[in-house]
Amino acid sequence: MNETTNVAPTKAHRTMLSKVPEITVWFWVIKILCTTVGESFADWINMTLGVGLVPTAAIFTVVLAAVLIWQLSLDRYKPFVYWLTVVVLSVTGTLYTDILTDQFGVPLAASSAVFALILAVVFGVWFAKEKTLSIHSITTLPRELFYWLAILVTFALGTAVGDWTLDITGWGPGIAVLLPAGLILLIVAGWKLGANAVLSFWLAYILTRPLGANMGDWLGFPRSQQGLGLGVAITSVIFLTAILATVVYLTVTKADVIEPDTSRAANPRRERMMLGYFAAVAAATIGLLLWANAQPHGAPPGTEGPATITAIAPGQAVAKFPAADVAQFRALTQDMLNRVNAGDQAGATASAKKLESAWDDGQPKLQAMDAATWTAIDGRIDAVLTSIRDAKPDPATETQALNELRTALE
Repeated sequence: MNETTNVAPTKAHRTMLSKVPEITVWFWVIKILCTTVGESFADWINMTLGVGLVPTAAIFTVVLAAVLIWQLSLDRYKPFVYWLTVVVLSVTGTLYTDILTDQFGVPLAASSAVFALILAVVFGVWFAKEKTLSIHSITTLPRELFYWLAILVTFALGTAVGDWTLDITGWGPGIAVLLPAGLILLIVAGWKLGANAVLSFWLAYILTRPLGANMGDWLGFPRSQQGLGLGVAITSVIFLTAILATVVYLTVTKADVIEPDTSRAANPRRERMMLGYFAAVAAATIGLLLWANAQPHGAPPGTEGPATITAIAPGQAVAKFPAADVAQFRALTQDMLNRVNAGDQAGATASAKKLESAWDDGQPKLQAMDAATWTAIDGRIDAVLTSIRDAKPDPATETQALNELRTALE
């Protein structure tokens, strides 16, 4: 999906060599790897390590600033620095969307609309000032700043749209991955048929975010949530290793260094015709989502149905499971209870997500150690998650469920 590169800088800015890679198959491979890491690594830092959503976002904002300064200081494309910036942007954009959803309760439909509007504004100002949105024209500092801002927003938008799709369809991540993958193939077909290369690039770029996120969820989610059960830590390691290997290959071979422009000449008439094609694809996608939403389906992965409570004897959890694991679950339960008592529903919701992640990560080990004890605690955790995530949470119900779980963990 090459773009024309013959747009000169509009102002007297210092001109550099291109700061971005050539758009080859390697670009798309590593981009999808980066988006998958954005989903899994953010979850691992936030939940598994127990850092918390807002502190994690603050940490990565600082890291992003440092990495961006490094990238902006260069005068040409360097694979390691460029893709490190993309990875950090992926994680940071994901965290920003998660904060809106989990901390402030902003509906995914609203955050999707807001990020889409922000992206439109970024593109509008970028084009008004530079007369191009082609990434092959990233040869001045202003253009590069617009480029990285647009990428940050595409990650946030892709996260919101991807999660919203799961919410309205009830699809598991293994099925949901097919939608963005199919749309990307249709965009490539449109580009081959003469669609505007710049438009095609940015549409595909946005869609790689839900594609990568769904891949990360599919690999990392436990089997009970329609995933493969690798866990977010292993998924992150696999994809970070793949990214590193690809970057090393590109650094050595320079297979993605932009060569002099050999792209096809623009055909305005054909490009206008293909706008109708993209409109038809968009209409068909909306129709598919409306149809899926109207079908009977379960809750999206990560949400809980009615809990099944079985008996558990005093001290059974500590006797059957490692003390450190039980202590972690008990601490998270107490934290939720404290937040509910303090009226901090957003904080309780964030803690519930940490507990859910820790419990799911420990499922293979704990269930193998004692299935009956695992089932008894799992039912009580489901009851807690259901009460915390209720559309209209009732503090009394939340407190009762949390106290029952805390008792089971003693």
